[in-house]
Amino acid sequence: MTHTPAPPFARADLDARLDDTPRAWLADALAEAARAAASPPAATSPYAAHTWELRFAAAGRHCGQENADAARTLILGAAQPGIDTLTRLYQQGSAAERRAVLLALPALVDGPHALPLVDDALRTNDTRLVAAAVGPYAAAHLAPHAWRHAVLKCLFTGVPVDAVADLERRAAGDGELARMLTDYAAERTAAGRDIPRDLGRVLTLTGDKPEEL
Repeated sequence: MTHTPAPPFARADLDARLDDTPRAWLADALAEAARAAASPPAATSPYAAHTWELRFAAAGRHCGQENADAARTLILGAAQPGIDTLTRLYQQGSAAERRAVLLALPALVDGPHALPLVDDALRTNDTRLVAAAVGPYAAAHLAPHAWRHAVLKCLFTGVPVDAVADLERRAAGDGELARMLTDYAAERTAAGRDIPRDLGRVLTLTGDKPEEL
């Protein structure tokens, strides 16, 4: 696989946060994942081919929930799974495992092949999944209409727009996004509901912020 952007978490940073036992567990997990990446699936038994996936699922238990995203994305980076495996891990995984798959996409997938995973996450109301879904992979590959709705999803669910990768570039001069945001603000006002604070910020980025916002 030729796609090698920097992973979202650094191994050295995670190692520095872990005690000896979880650090050793992570080293073994990464070694197993690297061996799987180096061996064609047909050359290993079905059990061996999936050993690293068990490590991926168990990362929170061994490294702590606060380090699970970092551990899981590092394991994915070492294993270099294809889109079929990523899709299976996402579909069969817990919310935390799905989030890790989303976070790892920029370093693992060339092109828009993983957009169905992003689309699925954006259909949920899980704010941590939504935040992971609007990262660099979405910024690079979501079509304009879908990206605009992703921004609205963040406002609707309370996900800070700081989570939206490349927001300034993609929002700049986007008149359709400005229209959608203005309509959303009008709907909130008519219903007697507060306008999300970030809405005015995004409108400013489009270059079309009304004075009343």
